[in-house]
Formats: sequence, structure tokens, C-alpha cells
Amino acid sequence: LLLYGELPTKAQKDDFDYRVTRHTMVHEQMSRFFTGFRRDAHPMAVMCGVVGALSAFYHDSTDISDPYQRMVASMRLIAKMPTIAAMAYKYHIGQPFIYPKNELNFAANFLHMCFAVPCEEYKINPVLARAM
Repeated sequence: LLLYGELPTKAQKDDFDYRVTRHTMVHEQMSRFFTGFRRDAHPMAVMCGVVGALSAFYHDSTDISDPYQRMVASMRLIAKMPTIAAMAYKYHIGQPFIYPKNELNFAANFLHMCFAVPCEEYKINPVLARAM
């Protein structure tokens, strides 16, 4: 609704979900930005700094006068925001980053990236995922 001005059809929503899911991964070098922040820095401040750095990795969508490039940038930001937010949280609590999984939906993926740890399997609570 916010991107197109009207509710999507089922096919449009499925396409949107597919494109967002396939763009949740951030460039591996993005993880290095986090080390420039103190561990006790507020996660929102860290996240803002990292989001600002996205344009250094995606030169093909920085022309705000081009509607197509604006759409590409919007899709990327929607897709990558949960990953960056989860990375900011993980950095703040001193845990390793968890990569997104394409087979999970938007909410379940965010929960996975925030609360999974490498040493054990994380079971996503479907009630929490649905509530998000």
C-alpha cells in the first residue's frame, strides 16, 4: 500500500514477498561497520550508521529522481532493515550475527536473526511470528 498507493493483488503480494525475502542478506563487509561502534552504543544509533552506509554498496539505486531506482532502493531497505536491526542487537549483546534464511517469512526471519545462536537450534514461536 505504501509503495504502490493501493492494496496489492495476490500475485503482486507474492512477488513483493519473494523479492523482499531474496534481498535480506547484507554484504559481508557491512558486518565490519559494527566494530566501529562501542558495544554499549544504543542499537538504534548503530543501525542508523549502518543504514547510511548501504549506499556505498548499491550504486545502481542512488538517483532519487529515477522512479525505478527509488523502487529498487525501497525494496532493498525493506528487505535489509530487519537484518541490520538484528545485527545491531546482536552486536550490542555480544553475540555473533545470524544470517537470514530465505525459507522463513519476514517476521520469523527477524526472530531467528535476533534470538538464534550458532550452538543450538532456535525454534520460532509461531504465535510470536504471527503477532509481528
